[in-house]
Amino acid sequence: MLPDILDLDAQATSPLRPEALAAMLPWLEGRHWNPHSAHRGGRLAKAALETGRARVAARLGRPPKGLIFTSGATESNNLALKGVMELAPDQRLLTFATEHSCVLESARHLERLGVAITILPVQPDGLPDRAAYAAALAAGDVALVSAMWVNNEVGSIWPIAELASEAHAAGALFHTDAAQAFGKLELSAADVDLISLSAHKIGGPKGIGALWVKPGTPLAPLLDGGGQESGLRSGTQSPALAAGFAAAADLADPAINLPAAHALMDIALAALAEVPHSINGPDPLGANRWPGNLSVTFSGIDASRLISALPNIALSSGSACSSGSGKSSHVLAALGLPTPRARQTLRLGWQPSTPPAMLTEAIHRIAAAAKGLQR
Repeated sequence: MLPDILDLDAQATSPLRPEALAAMLPWLEGRHWNPHSAHRGGRLAKAALETGRARVAARLGRPPKGLIFTSGATESNNLALKGVMELAPDQRLLTFATEHSCVLESARHLERLGVAITILPVQPDGLPDRAAYAAALAAGDVALVSAMWVNNEVGSIWPIAELASEAHAAGALFHTDAAQAFGKLELSAADVDLISLSAHKIGGPKGIGALWVKPGTPLAPLLDGGGQESGLRSGTQSPALAAGFAAAADLADPAINLPAAHALMDIALAALAEVPHSINGPDPLGANRWPGNLSVTFSGIDASRLISALPNIALSSGSACSSGSGKSSHVLAALGLPTPRARQTLRLGWQPSTPPAMLTEAIHRIAAAAKGLQR
């Protein structure tokens, strides 16, 4: 039996896994202690926090000492950019036009404070413009590069290991927003300095994420206070959220998730063949795209009308952080899609665990509604 609302908004969030809820409940129902307290309850809470840290770091393939719990990837991205550039205000920050709004707005905040920023272009398929990147690095004085591993709107998978190596050769640090990549791709091989994560993208709870910081990376805190999280993120930590994040991370296995998402991509493309459309971003069957995402343009149809015609399907026209603003997608604009075409575009996303029957039914309904509106 299909659910009341068919979920095709996987890039926005994911359902809380039962295992994550079960891990959280003891810390929500009675184990209320502050992990910064010295008494036995506080020590138990601290142990739960550190166990969660180790499990999330293990999935990332990094040592737990560098993993800083935050409220989510937005805070992690802010901490990475502002924390590095506060200590290097006379150097430049490089980032890309298709980054999440929290990265671009952090960059603009720094620019208002006098930091030089360069926002680099991308190719029409959503992959980085490598010539522009090389030229920007060659110009010198770059403190930090920030690049998203998997784009949240068009699913492009970036060559992070190569980009990081080039940044290091130019004397710059490298940060990646891996909120859409963690648990989906193997991330351990790339030598990066800072990695942002989000729990609720992998079936964990909302309200927690992490920033992994390579030992020796200079970073100033955003928040001042009691010195929690190695002095980089003051504030009382939540053992419940850490336990839920850890349980979800344990189950977020790229070896399972990637082939499962590929199988669902085949189903989605077959169902979309019922209606004229075009796909934005890299080849949906190629190695440069996360196969749980499709950015689809339906000619002659306003995307907001199509969403309204499908109240029982969770859909978006782009990033969940901006889809309600009425603004056209900055990601699609960076790919060169004209505003009228961007306004005819939907972002379809599914979990690797999405039932094939649900995905098929949802896209059949989308195709039928699109054909009706195209008449």
